Amino acid sequence: MSIAPTPALRRATPSAGYILAPNPGPMSLEGTNSYVVRAPGHPTAVVVDPGPADETHLQALAGAGPVELILITHRHADHTGGAPRLHELTGAPVRAADPAHCHGGPLLAAGERIQAAGLEIAVVPAPGHTSDSMCFHLPDDGPAGSVLTGDTILGRGTTMLDYPDGTLGDYLATLARLERLGPAAVLPAHGLPLPSLEGIARDYLRHREDRLVQIRAVLGRLGRDASVGEVTDAVYADVGRSVRRAAETSVAAQLHYLRSESGTVG
Repeated sequence: MSIAPTPALRRATPSAGYILAPNPGPMSLEGTNSYVVRAPGHPTAVVVDPGPADETHLQALAGAGPVELILITHRHADHTGGAPRLHELTGAPVRAADPAHCHGGPLLAAGERIQAAGLEIAVVPAPGHTSDSMCFHLPDDGPAGSVLTGDTILGRGTTMLDYPDGTLGDYLATLARLERLGPAAVLPAHGLPLPSLEGIARDYLRHREDRLVQIRAVLGRLGRDASVGEVTDAVYADVGRSVRRAAETSVAAQLHYLRSESGTVG
């Protein structure tokens, strides 16, 4: 009987590496990046997003420790499924913005500055993908710092808004907030790390603005009461069946924004 190899820790920045979880798919790309962060040479670590409840993956994260703290970017199961087991393996408290995903630790607070693993970790509220989304800013990680962005910004492609829990108005405000953090390295939960958060956040904002222009044009043709399905057919005609639900959810969020938050579809 063969023994599966221990998943490797991939270095991303001076203070952050990640272990890729074995959960690839249309929405998770190659899988969930579970980050292990610590100041260089520090004896303990913080794990961000334990990923799914895969024992080999969780044992690898525990082995990269000792783990003193576990942080969650948001409630989705591909980020939180393994948190109870990692808490059991390490004894480290799990902290999240959703109390359902806290284990032995308090809720995260927007603007909080956590001192752990020799690092300062600033908690940045990032609603939009979900209402409980948080990013974690490591200001001393390399020359420009780094930001663990969860699903708020991905290594490639764009982020689904889990409407009605996540809204476009919140997401646009989050992108503007992240842009102000400057040229920090981007450490996404899916896909490869990227340079320059400010540039990527600006690109994401432009993409959302372009989509809104498209949807306004479609509503001009179909009428302001066009259904989510009709608008999705027109705007996302080229998407595959595997991501159709994500496209419809994003359209629903954009229609809500146009019809309710901005007060106009014109």
